[in-house]
Amino acid sequence: MSTPSGRQIAGRRIAGRHILLGISAGIAAYKSAQLARLLKQAGGEVRVVMTEGAQAFITPLTLQALSGEPVRTSLLDPEAEAGMGHIELARWADLILIAPGTADLMARLAAGMADDLLTTLCLASDAEKVMAPAMNQAMWRHVATQRNARQLVDDGWRLLGPDSGDQACGDVGPGRMLEPEAILAALPASPAPTPAVTPAVTPVEAAGDAPARGLHLVITAGPTREPLDPVRYLSNHSSGKMGYALAEAAVALGARVTLISGPVSLAPPAGVERLEVETAQQMHEAAQRLVEQCDIFIGCAAVADYRAQTLAEHKIKKTEGEDGLTLKLVKNPDIIAGVAARRDAATRRPLVVGFAAETRDLERYARDKLTRKGLDMIVANDVSQAGLGFGADDNAALLMWRDGEGEGGEALPPQPKARLARAVIERALSCLPERPAH
Repeated sequence: MSTPSGRQIAGRRIAGRHILLGISAGIAAYKSAQLARLLKQAGGEVRVVMTEGAQAFITPLTLQALSGEPVRTSLLDPEAEAGMGHIELARWADLILIAPGTADLMARLAAGMADDLLTTLCLASDAEKVMAPAMNQAMWRHVATQRNARQLVDDGWRLLGPDSGDQACGDVGPGRMLEPEAILAALPASPAPTPAVTPAVTPVEAAGDAPARGLHLVITAGPTREPLDPVRYLSNHSSGKMGYALAEAAVALGARVTLISGPVSLAPPAGVERLEVETAQQMHEAAQRLVEQCDIFIGCAAVADYRAQTLAEHKIKKTEGEDGLTLKLVKNPDIIAGVAARRDAATRRPLVVGFAAETRDLERYARDKLTRKGLDMIVANDVSQAGLGFGADDNAALLMWRDGEGEGGEALPPQPKARLARAVIERALSCLPERPAH
């Protein structure tokens, strides 16, 4: 039996949906043409709305050819508005997807403005709303943009990205719009139902609901890859889902989050600064740079214990007559122990949280790691359980900690990783000796 591709899975979720694709004025608008094409190929019905500035980057005619529908660009179009066209369009859509979403558009939507067709449609529609931000890295990091991102999430928007990397202006950092394939893969299948219980990660509504406000969390996530030669590497099955869920939960609780991520296929959560690394050594160096800047360090990455002593310059070839291959491996740096060793002895800052993925004797191995590496808290997972741990959407954990009141422990039953992440962050916050001054 063949496994369906990511695009086939997306097709099953998108087919038949009424998607209003909004395009605002950014250089990433060129990606919107491919996105419109992918949405159509996946079976979605697509109508495009462009801001005035977007038309300087890509023409309406291009999007009309790809969507098969007239492109709307003006709120005051006499022909369309004779029949209250913007209201009809707002009612037609069951998903509003804005890609790219500029800093200006985010600010106007966060303020509730309706000064052009796209923002008016957003206010007039009850459709599910998704945005893929795209802007210069300094603009994304600006406190005003981060405030607007939190407000949009609070208002019900789902933000996809941005990604990190080279930018058109020559800068490097967070702010790149996700690739169209990644956006397609992240889109929901249908409007999310109103939850019967409180969601695992709720938007921050006020200072009282933001116990992590003013704190800086550094989280490692995903696997590392240790190259053997130009085409092969040693790695593991970590998907990064747990680490990314922790980052999203921390932002929802008001924290500033830096995510040191190994190679994964996940989009960074909104409001999270992502540093992309490949090897354990690169992750170690990033952690050492940030340890003195953070209040809580969470080592969730599945770091390779060993790397090749010598990296082959060319692809390792099979040797005639040899039935095996011998590799000389050396230990990688112990990232979480290194962070714990760098902790300020007077303030115990940062609080250091480790993860332990075990297949047997969970409590014994977790307690040993907690003590041996000088951690404040550990989250232990039994990865031998089917449907939990690596690559799965659910997980269970044994939490163990040491704080000013002694040692504690709590077993968390199987649950979605988003809900588990919230519980882990809240427990870590409770272990802080006192609120650091900022």
